[in-house]
Amino acid sequence: MLTSYYNPFLNNKIETDKCFLTGLDHTDENARINIFPDWVIDRFNLRGKKFKMIDQVSSITYEEMTLPCSEKVLRAFADLEKEVQLAFAEGFETMRSLSEEKLFLWIGKLVYGILYHDLLLEEKSQKKKDKELRLSSRLQEKFSLFHLMLQSAVYPVRFKGLKPWSIAVVRDKYSKDIFHYRDNPINLAFSLGVNGFGIIACIQDNGLVKKELEPLLNQINDNDLHPIQFEELCARFHYLNYLLRYKVQYNITEDETGVTIESLPINNNYTMPLFAHWDEKTYAQLLAVYWEPWGFTTQNITKFPEGVVTYLENEYTGELVDSLSITLPY
Repeated sequence: MLTSYYNPFLNNKIETDKCFLTGLDHTDENARINIFPDWVIDRFNLRGKKFKMIDQVSSITYEEMTLPCSEKVLRAFADLEKEVQLAFAEGFETMRSLSEEKLFLWIGKLVYGILYHDLLLEEKSQKKKDKELRLSSRLQEKFSLFHLMLQSAVYPVRFKGLKPWSIAVVRDKYSKDIFHYRDNPINLAFSLGVNGFGIIACIQDNGLVKKELEPLLNQINDNDLHPIQFEELCARFHYLNYLLRYKVQYNITEDETGVTIESLPINNNYTMPLFAHWDEKTYAQLLAVYWEPWGFTTQNITKFPEGVVTYLENEYTGELVDSLSITLPY
C-alpha cells in the first residue's frame, strides 16, 4: 500500500482530529460532513430517528452521524450530492445512468462513515478494558484499499482493468417514503431500496459477484421488482460476497500524474472454485433477516426437499416471477 497517501488504518487508531479522507489537521469543528446528507434525512423524515450500530445496542441519530473533513472534501461531496439528489428525484433511468465511479463514491462515503463510527465504538469499548483497538492484517489491508479508492473524490486516483466492485441498479416498488438502507461495513456490502429503484453493492470483489448473478440480472433488466424480490436479490448478492474465496488482486502504482489501482484478472492457473459451497441452511438464515418485514423466519422459508423459498424465479421454469403476482404488502 502507498505511503504517500493518508492511510488511517496503519496505526489502528481512529483520528478524530484529522480530515477523514485527506488526513489534514482538522481545526474547524464546524467543518464536518454528514454521512447521511440533509436532503435524504429531510426527504425520508429521518431527523431525530436512531441508526443502530453494528453492536446492535448503541445507536446515534442520523443527523449526528458526521465525519471531520477539510473544505476540499466538503466541496467535492457537495457537488456529488447535488447530482445524486437530482437522480433520486428523476428516478430509475437517471440513477442508472450515473457512472459507477460516482455511485461508488456516494455509496462509499455512507459505508465508510458508518465503519468509522463502528470503529470509534469498538475503540472506546477496548479502552474500558485497558486494551487498544486491533484490526487483523486482512481487515487493515481491505480498509486501507477502500480508503484509497475513496480518495479518488479529491485526488488523482484512477481505476484500471476490472471495476473493483459489483454495483447493480434495478427498478423496485417500495412505497414513496421508504428509505430501506442496509450495509455490512466489515464485508463492504451495501443495499438501498427506495421508491422507484434499488441499489446493491459489493465493494472489492472485482465484479465477480455481479458476473455470477448476470443471468438473473439479465432477466430482471427493466422489470419492476416487488420489495421482497429486491431484498432476495440483495441477500443473494451479499451471500455470494461472503462465499467469495478467490483473493482479488490489485496492482497499485504511483507516478507524477497520480495513483492507478488496477484490478487484475483471475490468474489463468487458478483452478479452485471462485466461491465456496452454497449452503441452503446458511442462506435461509440470511434471507430470513432480509425478509423479516414480512414476518418470514428461517423455518417457514425452508422447504424440503425443494430448498429455500424464492420470489424471484419460478421454481419450475427458472423465469423471473412477475411482481404483479405477489400479493405481499410494499
